[in-house]
Amino acid sequence: MADPSTYRPKPGEIPDEPGVYRFTDAAGRVIYVGKAKSLRQRLNSYFADVASLHPRTQQMVTTATAVQWTVVATEVEALQLEYSWIKEFDPRFNVRYRDDKSYPYLAVTMGEEFPRVQVMRGRKRPGTRYFGPYAHAWAIRETVDLLLRVFPVRTCSAGVFKRAGQVGRPCLLGYIDKCSAPCVGSISPEDHRALAEDFCDFMAGSTGRFVHRLEREMRQAAADLDFERAARLRDDVEALRRAIEKNAVVLPDATDADVFALAEDELEAAVQVFHVRGGRVRGQRGWVVEKVEDLGTGELVEHLLQQVYGDAADAVPREVLVPELPPDLAEVTAWLTGLRGGRVDVRVPQRGDKRALAQTVQRNATQALALHKTRRAGDLTTRSQALQEIQDALGLADAPLRIECFDVSNLQGTEVVASMVVFEDGLPRKSEYRRFAVRGTGGQDDVAAVHEVIGRRFRRYLDERVESGELVAEGEQGRRFAYPPSLVVVDGGQPQVAAAARALEELGVTDVALCGLAKRLEEVWLPGEDHPVVLPRTSQGLYLLQRVRDEAHRFAITYHRQRRSSAMTRSVLDDVPGLGPARRAALLKRFGSLKRLRAATAEEIATVPGIGPATAQAVVDALREPAGAAPAVNLATGEVLEG
Repeated sequence: MADPSTYRPKPGEIPDEPGVYRFTDAAGRVIYVGKAKSLRQRLNSYFADVASLHPRTQQMVTTATAVQWTVVATEVEALQLEYSWIKEFDPRFNVRYRDDKSYPYLAVTMGEEFPRVQVMRGRKRPGTRYFGPYAHAWAIRETVDLLLRVFPVRTCSAGVFKRAGQVGRPCLLGYIDKCSAPCVGSISPEDHRALAEDFCDFMAGSTGRFVHRLEREMRQAAADLDFERAARLRDDVEALRRAIEKNAVVLPDATDADVFALAEDELEAAVQVFHVRGGRVRGQRGWVVEKVEDLGTGELVEHLLQQVYGDAADAVPREVLVPELPPDLAEVTAWLTGLRGGRVDVRVPQRGDKRALAQTVQRNATQALALHKTRRAGDLTTRSQALQEIQDALGLADAPLRIECFDVSNLQGTEVVASMVVFEDGLPRKSEYRRFAVRGTGGQDDVAAVHEVIGRRFRRYLDERVESGELVAEGEQGRRFAYPPSLVVVDGGQPQVAAAARALEELGVTDVALCGLAKRLEEVWLPGEDHPVVLPRTSQGLYLLQRVRDEAHRFAITYHRQRRSSAMTRSVLDDVPGLGPARRAALLKRFGSLKRLRAATAEEIATVPGIGPATAQAVVDALREPAGAAPAVNLATGEVLEG
């Protein structure tokens, strides 16, 4: 691990101008590329106190052994050079958007003598026009099958095309009029190219003129009494309309836009983009990115636009709708405008149809992130890898097949509760979840609460182990707490881990491993250690620990809200002897409010079914406020309640 001070540039060496910088490691590999309006200010921020940097930035500057920079004339040039270097060096600490699958495109090979329509994946090739991406290849084939009636462009491979020319006989599509058969000279190269250009124009959104042209020809054929041709043209018009209907109209006809959305957590972000051309959604695409940099949403958007449009200048639309504006909006807009050769508007939609579509894309991104996490958690190989990584990082003798995680939740010291969630073999075991209402000194702060809850849980473990006898020794579960975990995780850092370790030591429990996961920095703390264990951001083990911690937090918050809601509905009736929940509900239903109930006599109260004279009198006595009596208080907030 390198000390950043050993390679820090001397004062005055770094220019106060726009530029691009790159950090390299001991082997000379570029590990990070960045740009700055002022190289001096940006680079000096990396060489501040290492402890004040974000953990991901700390890891980067301590991995690097040198830094170089290049001065450029404008911030737009800096943006262009940054993208070029990221593409060239593929730095490990830069955000990299990876497709969650290989998306198919509808491609027309306009660079060939006889253009071909086909499904293509992977890198784009020069001389080929692309439409999409589509979610499924079969969707492309359905669209092409409909359009070949009107635009009978070649779809066969080079081998089939060559063989057909050699034998002088077209393939089946040529016989059924879904190919103009250029292989046997049935159409000239110029006319076939014109067909391919019309096909591309239709796919690009210019649909109306083709439909209107066919309708005019159909009416003319009918007027000429050529009903057979008129029927064929009618079917062609219907085929075009069905192809158009496959893409829903979501925006006005002239709108060309890409709509982006991001759903993110501490470690990953899911991206979705809808490609709208001519007001119709022409394609959809998604990525999952590992957040190896300490970036906000706006900075993620900037990197996303760089990587989406860097190699596809012809794909830049007039509008780019994003969830948050990039910090260098003017430079990004100027760069995109230069790529497109025309004005590009980058903005956040605020209202209307575009806002509604952006919300739809956001829902897709949220679902994509949830699906990615579910698949990642459900894969047996991945779970095994995660448990192995935790075992290695914490120095455990065996993989932690049963993990218990504890979290504390409270509101300004009131209604303090804690949760215990259980993961077995990397999956949640919800039947084993437990919750605690913290009492005693545990309500003073989170550290004391952790000590109390861990003590109570393992005190029950020790008691039930004795009661269950040999059952637990043989590996069978006795009662609720009689089965010990392999690893205890507490939500928190060094103080919480120390409190949990003290509780285990007081009970003499020595066969259970313990660690803490600090939420803000995602560091793993071990008992008695002055420095945390830092797992790689891409670690499956860290991902599993985070899932366990987040589930414990969710469970604790749910219980805390229940307790708080219950406390806010407490009333003076709770203290009346013999008045249970059913009778209280009956009273409030009859009188409607506590104020009306207070004005009622004992005889009126006794008319409620289930309420006898003695209970009615007890209610009257409880509701009668003697002079100087303390007011009723909301137990959750401390607010004085009115009668």
